Amino acid sequence: MTPAFTLLLLTFAALALSTFAQSPSPQSRPNILFILMDDHRFDDLACAGHPFVKTPHIDRIAREGALFKNAFVTTPLCSPSRSTFLTGQYAHRTGITDNTARDKRSHELVTFPRLLHDAGYETAFIGKWHMGTDDTPRPGFDFWVSVKGQGEYFNPALNVNGKTQTIQGYVTDIFTDQALEFLKRHQTSESAPTQREPSGSAAGPNPKPFCLFLAHKAVHPDLKQNPDGSLDQAAAAKNFFPAERHRHLYADQTPPRRPNYGPPTNKPALERKIDNLPPLSRETGTDDETIRNRLRMLAAVDEGVGRLVAALEASNQLDNTLVVFTSDEGYFYGEHGLSVERRLAYEESIRIPLLIRYPKLIKPGTTIDPMILNLDIAPTLLDLAGVKIPEATQGRSFLPLLQGKQVPWRDAFLIEYYTDKVFARAHKMGYKAVRTNRWKYIHYLEIPNADELYDLQTDPYEMNNRINDATSTSTLDHLKAELATLLK
Repeated sequence: MTPAFTLLLLTFAALALSTFAQSPSPQSRPNILFILMDDHRFDDLACAGHPFVKTPHIDRIAREGALFKNAFVTTPLCSPSRSTFLTGQYAHRTGITDNTARDKRSHELVTFPRLLHDAGYETAFIGKWHMGTDDTPRPGFDFWVSVKGQGEYFNPALNVNGKTQTIQGYVTDIFTDQALEFLKRHQTSESAPTQREPSGSAAGPNPKPFCLFLAHKAVHPDLKQNPDGSLDQAAAAKNFFPAERHRHLYADQTPPRRPNYGPPTNKPALERKIDNLPPLSRETGTDDETIRNRLRMLAAVDEGVGRLVAALEASNQLDNTLVVFTSDEGYFYGEHGLSVERRLAYEESIRIPLLIRYPKLIKPGTTIDPMILNLDIAPTLLDLAGVKIPEATQGRSFLPLLQGKQVPWRDAFLIEYYTDKVFARAHKMGYKAVRTNRWKYIHYLEIPNADELYDLQTDPYEMNNRINDATSTSTLDHLKAELATLLK
C-alpha cells in the first residue's frame, strides 16, 4: 500500500467520522412539543406584562427558556398562518390563502412533522387542523386526533386515528388528555393503529424522539357560519366559552386598554361606509366581558401545559424536550374600533406570543429581540433535529440566536392578506405590507387611495398615518422598493 493511498484512506475515514459526528443520533435529537393557540394576543400572558391574568405554567416556559419580544405572523388569519408554521413558506406559496375549504391542498403540504417522521421521529397531531373542514389524518403523523372544521367546545366529535368518536367534556381538557395519551404510548412503545407494531420481547422506553403538535381551539370563538358563508360578528362576540370551573374567574378585574382603543384616525380603509355596519368606535370594540371570557378560556390551556410538563418531568424527558408555545395570530380588543377580528396588518393582529424552553441550548430568562416569523419555525426545528431544510423553505433557522450568537438578521418582512367574505368589514381589503424595525407600509390592493404609513418608533400604536406627509416621501419610496423586493 503506497503512502498516498494510505493517506487517501485516512482522509475518507476522517470524513466519515466527521459526518457521523454531525448527524444527531435518535437519543441526542430533542423531542418537540409544539403548542399552537388560536387568536391568542401577544400581551395576554403574565410573562408579557398583563396586569392580572394568571398563566404560571406557560410563564415557566419563558422563565426557564426564551421569550421572543418581536414575533410575528406573515398572514394574520388562521388557515394561512397554520400552513406557514408547518411548512416555512408564505401563504402564496402554500396555496392556503384563506379560511375556505383547502382540504385537498392541506393533504399535500410537506410539513415539518412529516419530514421529522421520515427522519425517524414519532409524530402526533392533536387539535384543530383548520385548513378546510376535513378531519382525516394528514400524511406524516403516527397519531392523529382532530375535529371537523372549527369543532365544538363541549362534547366534541373527534377523528381519532381515522375513527370518529364523541368524547364528553371540555375540548381544551380533552386535547390535553389525548396529548398525554400519546406521550404514554410513546414512552411504552404502544402502537396507535397507524403505527408499526413494536418488536422485541419486552416493551421498554421508546428510543424514537417524538414531535407532538398540539393545536388548541382556544381562545377562538365558537363560530357558526350562515348559509352564505358569512359570520354574524355580534353573535361571535358572545361565543367565547370557558370551562365551567373558570366561569367566574377575573370577575372583579377590568381588562387593560391600549391608547389606540377607539375610532380609527386617517385610515380610509377602515372609515369606509359599509351597509348595515356602524362606523368603528369604542362601541364597536371588544367589551370587557368578552375579554375576560377569553382569559378564562386561556386558564384551561395553562392548566393543560402544566399537566404536560409534569408528565415529561415524571418520565425524565422534560429537559430533552424542546417546548414551544405560540399562536396563529393576534386579536383586536377595540384598537381602531375593531372587534372579533384579526386579518389586518396592525400590530395587535400580526404580533404573537412565542416562548421556547430547551435547557440544553437556551439559558433561563433569555430574551430574543430580532424579528422572528412563523415562517422561521419549521426550518429551526428541522435544523435542531439534524434534518435537511427543503430548498423551497422561505423562512430561516434562528438556531444561532438561541445559541446566543450575534448573526446578521432580517430588517424587513412581508405581510400579505387575501380578501374574503367571512366578515363584511374585511371584504375587499386584500393588501401587501412591509414591516421594518421602525416603519410599516400597507398597500391595499382593492381600495384606491387608502395606503398607510407608520413610524413605529414614535407611533407604536399606529394612530398617525403619514402616507401624505411630505417629510416621509423618501422613506415611503424606500419601503415601496423594499416591498417590491420582498414580493420577488
